[in-house]
Amino acid sequence: MVLVTKKAPNFIAPAILGNGEITNTFDFKKYSNGQSVILFFWPMDFTFVCPSEIMEFNKSYEEFHKRNVKIVGVSIDSVFVHQAWQNTAPKNGGIGKIKFPMISDIKHEIQKAYGIEHPTFNIALRASFLIDANWTIRHQVVNDLPFGRNINEIIRMIDAIEFHNKYGEVCPANWEPGKDGITTSLKGISSYLDKHFS
Repeated sequence: MVLVTKKAPNFIAPAILGNGEITNTFDFKKYSNGQSVILFFWPMDFTFVCPSEIMEFNKSYEEFHKRNVKIVGVSIDSVFVHQAWQNTAPKNGGIGKIKFPMISDIKHEIQKAYGIEHPTFNIALRASFLIDANWTIRHQVVNDLPFGRNINEIIRMIDAIEFHNKYGEVCPANWEPGKDGITTSLKGISSYLDKHFS
C-alpha cells in the first residue's frame, strides 16, 4: 500500500516513552504536536536486524531533533517486552535506554492501518514513514525482513523536503545538502542537465 501524499492514520496505543514511563494512551498525533515525525516499524523485539536499526535511530536522535523531527517506533510486542529489551545490555542482545517512544501494536491494528503487515508471519515489515507538519506522508520505504534500513537516507529525505519548502526547487537523483536543486522549468532542467551530464 502506497500512502505517500495521504494523511497519516492516527492511533492511540500503549507505549514506553523516552523517559522510561509506560502509558496505555499514547496519542500519536497529539505527540507530534505539529512537528514532522518519522514513524518506523520493526518485526519483533529480541531479534537480529531490529536492534541494530533501533540503536541507529537512537544514535542519530540529535540529528532528527535539530531538524525538528520526532521519532516513534512500533512493533507488535507488549510495552513490558519493550521495557525488558531496553533493560538488557547490548552485549546480551538488548538495546539499552532509548530516547524515543516505543509503541505496542499488540492487536496489529497499526501495522494494518499502514499496510505493512507481512502476509505470512503477521508481523510488520521494516517500514518507515516521513510525516510532515501538515500530517501528510511525504516518504515511505518498506524493506523485507532480512534487510536493515539506511537511517542516513531517511535524514537525507528530511533535508530534501526542507530544501524544497525553503527554495521551491526540486531535488534530483542523489541530491544532498549543498548540491544543486532544479528549477521546475525547461530552462531549469536544461541548465541542470547541461551542467551535470554534458
